[in-house]
Amino acid sequence: MDRPLGHLVPAVTIACFLVPDSTPPPTTPTDKVVTVVGIGADGWSGLPDPLRETVLQAAVVVGGERHLALLPDVAGQRRLAWPAPLRVGLPDFVADLGTSPVVALASGDPLVSGIGATLIEVLGRDRVLIHPAVSSVALARARLGWPAESCAVISLVGRDIALVRRELAPARRVLVLSSDEHTPARVATLLTEVGYGGSVLHVLGQLGAPDESHMSGTAAGWSATSPRLHVLALELAGPSVAGWATGLSDDAFEHDGQLTKRDLRAAALARLAPVPGEHLWDVGAGAGSIGIEWMRAHPTCRATAVEGNDERAARIARNAARLGVPGLAVVTGRAPAALDGLRPPDAIFVGGGATAPGVLDACLAALAPGGRLVVHGVTIETEQLLAQAYCEHGGELTRIAVETAAPVGRFTGWAPARTVTQWAYTRG
Repeated sequence: MDRPLGHLVPAVTIACFLVPDSTPPPTTPTDKVVTVVGIGADGWSGLPDPLRETVLQAAVVVGGERHLALLPDVAGQRRLAWPAPLRVGLPDFVADLGTSPVVALASGDPLVSGIGATLIEVLGRDRVLIHPAVSSVALARARLGWPAESCAVISLVGRDIALVRRELAPARRVLVLSSDEHTPARVATLLTEVGYGGSVLHVLGQLGAPDESHMSGTAAGWSATSPRLHVLALELAGPSVAGWATGLSDDAFEHDGQLTKRDLRAAALARLAPVPGEHLWDVGAGAGSIGIEWMRAHPTCRATAVEGNDERAARIARNAARLGVPGLAVVTGRAPAALDGLRPPDAIFVGGGATAPGVLDACLAALAPGGRLVVHGVTIETEQLLAQAYCEHGGELTRIAVETAAPVGRFTGWAPARTVTQWAYTRG
């Protein structure tokens, strides 16, 4: 649901129902067309008459308790709460409703972090019809005078507050879909801890309602009590923390030396080519730097880090949270066994353990057409393995040697790092 609008708007509603038309009624519950209708802060009275009639004429109404309480009494109408957990229980729940017209109530614009997206994902696009109200995001931008292209939007509803860290940049504007009344104070604390205490927070409460409110203050000085229903707007002020281009400083990561260094990381990610919505396996992840930078490339990029060492696995999770991608999945185990059951990858990086029996074969087998594989090796044995793979499969085989200026007594000389052999391959 569009929780912030729900937070700000006590009467934001989505209605999901079968649309009456001239076609015969569906023969099975799975034929349902679910129509999603958003209702604004003015609640039931603000809903257009045709949509109110649709809700009133439905045999079944589904929603949260708050949403169901908005409706006038209708004799004989069944009213049910959403199943929990929603995504898992939704298909059977909808099927059990039979073939009668169904209305489902929720909050805000159904496609702004809302139930509309879930319904489309579960039921299919052709079975979902959406009538949105003005979203809480649009109302917040209107109150602040922020054009859509000038600000980012993130949701902290049921999510880790560390997501804010990815957005840190001087003068950046961010709209936060808050979880509850405690979110502003938690965000203010986080911002202050990372040197962004001068950032301005705007808490926009009950947007669109008669008791709409607007509180502002700096992160470092924040002490206000926020309303439960609100959108949080941030005007960030602080230092540059970490860019979004590949190749973050090695110092950005906590590590024990098992780290794909900056120049090699940039070379690997250039060939892995992060694409929105795609999933990466980071095998032999070490400090997790490849998976972390993959996820930083776009908010919808996902990654799974596979690491056999317990201490390093815990370190990966800390690095991911500190760099704003707490959703990085960490699997403690050794490939290839640890790869079983993982979400299929669009790209795979093997930073360590390529010579372990079955690892390279398992990674190649997991690649779908268009999938990318990049493997690094520093030993002669790994180099031989990669040379053989190159001969069998093609791709790109590269040796990368990096030298860095360092003191030599009173002078400066070149300090070579260990040469790395890189094999990059794309499934045709």
